[in-house]
Amino acid sequence: MTFYSSVFMLTELLMLAMILHVVGYSGFTREQKVWYLATFLTVSFCAAAEFAVHGVEYRPELAIPLTVITVMQFSASPLLGVLFSGALGIHHRGRFVAAYLAVNLLVESVAACNGWVFSFDGSGYARGPLFLPIYGSFSVATLAYLARNLIVVGQRFRHRDARTILMMLVILVAGIVPMAAYRINITYVAISISASICYIYYNDLVQQNVKEDLVDNQKRISDMQTQIVSGMANLIENRDLETGKHITRTGRYVKLLAERAREDGVYTKQLDDRFITLMTMMAPLHDIGKILVPDRILQKPGKLTPEEFQTMKLHAAQGGKVVHEIMEGIADEDSVNFAADIVSYHHERWNGTGYPEGLKGEEIPLSARIMAIADVYDALISERCYKKAYPVSEAVEIIRSESGHHFDPQLVRVFLNHQGEFLP
Repeated sequence: MTFYSSVFMLTELLMLAMILHVVGYSGFTREQKVWYLATFLTVSFCAAAEFAVHGVEYRPELAIPLTVITVMQFSASPLLGVLFSGALGIHHRGRFVAAYLAVNLLVESVAACNGWVFSFDGSGYARGPLFLPIYGSFSVATLAYLARNLIVVGQRFRHRDARTILMMLVILVAGIVPMAAYRINITYVAISISASICYIYYNDLVQQNVKEDLVDNQKRISDMQTQIVSGMANLIENRDLETGKHITRTGRYVKLLAERAREDGVYTKQLDDRFITLMTMMAPLHDIGKILVPDRILQKPGKLTPEEFQTMKLHAAQGGKVVHEIMEGIADEDSVNFAADIVSYHHERWNGTGYPEGLKGEEIPLSARIMAIADVYDALISERCYKKAYPVSEAVEIIRSESGHHFDPQLVRVFLNHQGEFLP
């Protein structure tokens, strides 16, 4: 196998790989795929035509078909800049491409008839006196056109890399110059490499933009979720006049308790950054079910009767349903379920005597166990219409005494280790 045969095979295999990738890739529109396929197929045809002329033993009886093939090659080659520009999103009508190809064919046909660009004589292929002025001018024009469009397309994206564009042009020049000056036919391998880099570069720009758009959309959704949570929390606070800044304080306590638990090596597999973020975001909803509790019970300035307390207890289970009804379709399923766990189970007890389901131990979601400590602690140190505020020291002792009964013992230990940070 000769050197030129190896170069030809490498070019064709590279173009085959790119064609297969385009066909199977779902990241481009149908129109873009057509442009890319046209580009890579044209490179493949031109390389094959070049090989037929220079890589195969010449026979004089083939002069006419070889002339036709070469005219087609010299007409198609300058079209590559237009085709690839279309693939990059510089939209052209099919008529424009057809007209450009027709001009090239006309010029090359006339030139071939007169031997201006090339000819085939008894010994084979020979360049004509106007090879560089005619073919060279087409090549330079399409190269400049492609370079201009690479820059234009690059300006549409947030991230651009001028060095990549420059390297593609350098590779093209490095393939064209040896052909023009020394008749070393490696032009199409250079074109195929540059086309592949162009394809990868453009695809990378698209993916970066898609990724950033996704991040922006996620941030907008997250901000919307935060606003919804904040709005619902305000509804709760405005109805339950006794809670004051309860929602704000418990939000701070749950974040602090989760962070300190992770630092102390407690539930580290569960307490990742996402868990703590969701815990902080969703904690204000823990009493959302109270919007369904009648005002006469919710705002009663005294101790509730057993019947009223049973009604009040319904807010946990009802709150979980409210969360699903409001947040489904706005937040992802994991976030909705996370919020519902806090709302539904923050009144469960470690020993199984809580409500609404009587869960015990680690049957209770970790988020709800964290919320339970923050909720009760803040209720103890806050003044209500039916009681005075407990001193912090006394509230801490109550939390300690309920370890293993009301609260998760490991979380209580974390709370006690850092009790100085849990100040109102």
